[in-house]
Amino acid sequence: MKNKSLSLLLVAAIATTVGCKKGYLDTAPSNAISLEQAYATIAAINSGLTATYNSTFDFAVGNGNTGHDNYGQKSCDLANDLMGQDMIVHSQGYGWYNRDYQYVEWTLPNGTGTRSDKVWSFYYNVIRQVNLLLDNTKNQAVTPDLESARGQAYGIRAWAYFNLINNFQQTYKGNETAKGVPLFIEPNATSKPRGTVQQVYDQIIADLTQAETLLNGKPRASKMNMDVSVIRGLRARVALVQEDWTAAANYANLAKQPYTLMSNAVYTSRTGFSTIGTSEWMWGTLITAAQATIYASFFSHMDPSQLSYAQLGGQKKIPKALYDLIPASDARKQVFTAPGTGTANFPDYCQKKHLVPTIGSWAADYLYMRASEMYLIEAEALARKGGAEAQAQAVLQAMVGLRNPTYNAAAFTGTALINEILLQRRIELWGEGFSLFDIKRTHSGLNRATGAGNHGAPNFNPIVYTQPDASPLFLMRIPQRELDNNTAMTAADQNP
Repeated sequence: MKNKSLSLLLVAAIATTVGCKKGYLDTAPSNAISLEQAYATIAAINSGLTATYNSTFDFAVGNGNTGHDNYGQKSCDLANDLMGQDMIVHSQGYGWYNRDYQYVEWTLPNGTGTRSDKVWSFYYNVIRQVNLLLDNTKNQAVTPDLESARGQAYGIRAWAYFNLINNFQQTYKGNETAKGVPLFIEPNATSKPRGTVQQVYDQIIADLTQAETLLNGKPRASKMNMDVSVIRGLRARVALVQEDWTAAANYANLAKQPYTLMSNAVYTSRTGFSTIGTSEWMWGTLITAAQATIYASFFSHMDPSQLSYAQLGGQKKIPKALYDLIPASDARKQVFTAPGTGTANFPDYCQKKHLVPTIGSWAADYLYMRASEMYLIEAEALARKGGAEAQAQAVLQAMVGLRNPTYNAAAFTGTALINEILLQRRIELWGEGFSLFDIKRTHSGLNRATGAGNHGAPNFNPIVYTQPDASPLFLMRIPQRELDNNTAMTAADQNP
């Protein structure tokens, strides 16, 4: 009876929100002013950049689809985690993301409601915005402020293409000549063929190189803006996928320098993963109550502490198999509901990591990059490159030792050290959007644990429990309307 009442309340609340909340559905039209006006002053240019950053968490961004699983970057992150092996859906709930979890969403007939169309439209919309900025400022007098704006634009474009190539093709290594995604680096082109994976990565690195040069030594307005540390963090992500271990270690080390790892008290609080001011957050978006997209948001699908999709059956849980690998002395175990202590809203193994700061308010920031990821990239790259095992152990110890005072990274060597780093990555970055990409880049395939407390009954049935390395199910399909409208592509360009 309680669930039925909550369901009716949610329907009413959604109707009210969609019907009258200012800014929830409305976005500023790109043609409201002329291009000349839009780039006439640095203030106007920076306003355009702010709009681009805001579009990373807008509801119905890109293709206008009003599904409550279409709210920018974090909607993509959640889908990727649900396609991994470390996130469980508690029950049927309202059904959002269940088709991603069951590996059918990415193979559905194409339309504006499919994940592939949402993701494609989202990133190419971002790319279109920064291409306009770069094109319309290329001949302006050079100033530090203009260099900063252009550096951010190059960084945003590289970030968008990195996400596109990892969703629409297998990992870089071994697939360099495979079809990637179209490279639009000018604002007015409408048709381009699928560039190869190598060509896409070449463009990503070229953009990040430009961005690093332009942003080096320059301050930023806030953590919503990319700065040189974020660019170096992106460069570390790219190098890790390319298996360029030296570059990955060097860039990750540089990227993490300005940041202090959050304390265990902050890590286990309501604010550690929902407040941009957290010490180790490198890049994210500040989302006020007025900007919050309410039920069409990451926290609606994650936080069961207030009326939300998560509370109505869509709770996200850690598998018992992974939970049991976290020592009792590790603070990170506290962000999951211990077995035998569950409640209706927080069942056993339910996540408590991603919560809104204040119950009753939807003001909660989105995390895109933090320093702990850089520690893990540096440690993995050092461990894999050879001759730097002691350094890898020291980096791993610095991060995990803070969370678990009994930890001893020196106990792991060789392959065991690499496996330990990958395990720590699964624990530390749980729910932050890396699961599927890591499965692809490590060639490990999908292997979801089964049995009590793991995937499957009495939890929602994921249908798919295993998949081999490089499974075609790991690839999004090219949206049909792109194949219809892009004259440089044909049906033969579709992913398998």
